[in-house]
Amino acid sequence: MNITIVAGARPNFIKIAPIIKAIEAAHTAGNQINYRLVHTGQHYDKNLSDTFFEELNIPQPHANLEVKSGSQAIQTAAIMVAFEKELEQHPCDLVLVVGDVNSTMACAIVAKKMHIKVAHVEAGIRSGDMEMPEEINRIVTDSITDYFFTTSTTAGENLLKYGADKNHIHFVGNVMIDTLLGNLDRIKKPDFWEAFRLEKDNYVILTLHRPSNVDEEQSLVKLLQGIDNMCEGKKVIFPIHPRTKAILGEQNLNLKNILFTEPQGYLNFMYLIKNAFAVITDSGGISEETTVLKIPCFTMRTTTERPETQTIGTNTLVGVKLENLASAYTSFLKNGPRDSGIPELWDGRASVRIVEILLRK
Repeated sequence: MNITIVAGARPNFIKIAPIIKAIEAAHTAGNQINYRLVHTGQHYDKNLSDTFFEELNIPQPHANLEVKSGSQAIQTAAIMVAFEKELEQHPCDLVLVVGDVNSTMACAIVAKKMHIKVAHVEAGIRSGDMEMPEEINRIVTDSITDYFFTTSTTAGENLLKYGADKNHIHFVGNVMIDTLLGNLDRIKKPDFWEAFRLEKDNYVILTLHRPSNVDEEQSLVKLLQGIDNMCEGKKVIFPIHPRTKAILGEQNLNLKNILFTEPQGYLNFMYLIKNAFAVITDSGGISEETTVLKIPCFTMRTTTERPETQTIGTNTLVGVKLENLASAYTSFLKNGPRDSGIPELWDGRASVRIVEILLRK
């Protein structure tokens, strides 16, 4: 079996790393399975892309489509054109896509139109929010997928509602957690740890990147000032996305607690998460990692495609209003972290299960 694996953005790199390791192990054991890694170039900043290949020991891609940024339509179209040429030159038996970025949907469409089967890792997750570009990507990808690999039973139930064949749905666990558990002994302090006088539990991690939170300058400024006041007594480490940094410009925000840093590599960022007092984010993936690491997480969104991080894990969905975040954070300070657990099959072996299933196809 020849598999083309697609990666385009930071979350994809984290998810493909253990899958590649599992394929290589299966090949070494004598199984007829090979892969070709295609990087679409959707994330092309070194700290958002190349660093992850180096840190997670992912082999250099066999091809980089170098599509870079653009509007949703421009980027998606560029990926499709380039990926079609890639598959024409390097045919395969299966295209494996992960997550829900533009690269995921675009490459799935191209593969199906070329009569190549598609496997979707992290299939079936749904937020119910059609204003999220990722939700559209998920629905379109799953509508043409042949093999669904899910992180939860809820994701499988979602797929059944959409008419997926139950025999093609495989509950395997979470490949993001494979990477986390496989690298916990390698995480390391960022360079600014001593300079910022960081210690375990004396800081909060902040990440913001969704348009609803960062695209309007004055709203973003008010949000940052509110979080700065709310976290009095704790440092707030904010690895700022290049686009968010450009929106803020050079203005002086007079922040007492928030400390800006460049985007962090995986090993540095996981060290920060593991030792944080709490995390404030609008990311879905981070709520999975904080759940396993038992770190309280406050997600500034009105919906989540990962409900198990709330019902079982450490995540609290607080909406997009500062006052709701402040209320939840104050309750946490008063009452401490709530009881939490780790979702089923988030045990570090999801990638092995995926490869075992593919070898039976």
